[in-house]
Amino acid sequence: MNFSSIHSVVELCQALVQIPSENPSGSSGRSGEKSIAEFVGAFLESLRAEVQYEEVASNRPNVYGFWPTPVGATQRIMFAPHLDTVTADGMVVDPFLAKLSGGRIYGRGSSDTKGSMAAMLWALKSVELTRLNVGVAFAGLADEEAGQLGAKACAARKFADFVVVGEPTNLDVVYTHKGTTWLEIETVGKSVHASLPETGVNAIDLMTDALRRLREAFPTILPLKKNAVLGHATISTGRIRGGVKINVVPDRCYAEIDIRILPGQESMAAAVADFFRDQNISATVHPIKISAPLYTEPDNPIIRKFTSLGSRLTGASWFCDAAFFSAKGTPAVAIGPGSIAQAHTADEFIEVAELERGAEFFTNFLRTFNNG
Repeated sequence: MNFSSIHSVVELCQALVQIPSENPSGSSGRSGEKSIAEFVGAFLESLRAEVQYEEVASNRPNVYGFWPTPVGATQRIMFAPHLDTVTADGMVVDPFLAKLSGGRIYGRGSSDTKGSMAAMLWALKSVELTRLNVGVAFAGLADEEAGQLGAKACAARKFADFVVVGEPTNLDVVYTHKGTTWLEIETVGKSVHASLPETGVNAIDLMTDALRRLREAFPTILPLKKNAVLGHATISTGRIRGGVKINVVPDRCYAEIDIRILPGQESMAAAVADFFRDQNISATVHPIKISAPLYTEPDNPIIRKFTSLGSRLTGASWFCDAAFFSAKGTPAVAIGPGSIAQAHTADEFIEVAELERGAEFFTNFLRTFNNG
């Protein structure tokens, strides 16, 4: 693949956006990460990296790039943006045109998180990596927008001593974020004709009562003091399914709830199940997805390099791949150009000025490791 036509981080970001990489989990007909992984791999090879691919699901690879560790270097840092995007359904701009207009690049993934990926790759292109006093690696991760299979696989291999996950944070350092406990709640009743509802048991009514009592008691389930950065844990009902027709008392109801947890509340799923049992509430808990919260010591020397370049320390209510590296003992943060407010939107974009600032920022970050 010839990259001679790509002369700037803007053109690189456009090239990435133009490769559809919608996460296919839970739906058919989505492009997945294979094509963009191959493009990134070829770009890494053009930078003289040793490139490896790791399939984390069928035709859905992580892509890795490694450069020789300089003599005397005792640690390795890894840039790790994700390859996938959410679906392009419902967008009001062409999701894969990567149109440049009004100082913005429009398209799916431009903010989340191909802008960060482009800035990181451009920084790797702009620095003589062999002259640094640290080893450098790159990981393009699959499946961040669903099960985070790519991060789980990469974290288990412990490629690096510090991981810089790419996310749109306005170039501030997210060193802590909430985790998630996504649960499906099931209630079971007895189906009868709606003209005689007293002879049955309405599963929707059971669900209404279960969710009301859960919301009321939630502050007392695994209670923690308000986190100075992240605030309180939260709970939200996202979807309810139940019933077959208006004149039939429903015998099944399902609700999906989103709980955002703080460090120290990792056992929330079991705690909710215990609450229903202890309160004799007829509801069953089925975990959908559990993602640990992130916490990396803010006085980590790598984080201090970021703050010396102007980054602010911050937390986030959203979750990302960084938590999986932290859970495996590898310090990690999330940082990148652009705003999370533009992620997943119908007119997703990244400001060109922010993208260029991101490339310069990561270039300067790498140069803080210069041997002199």
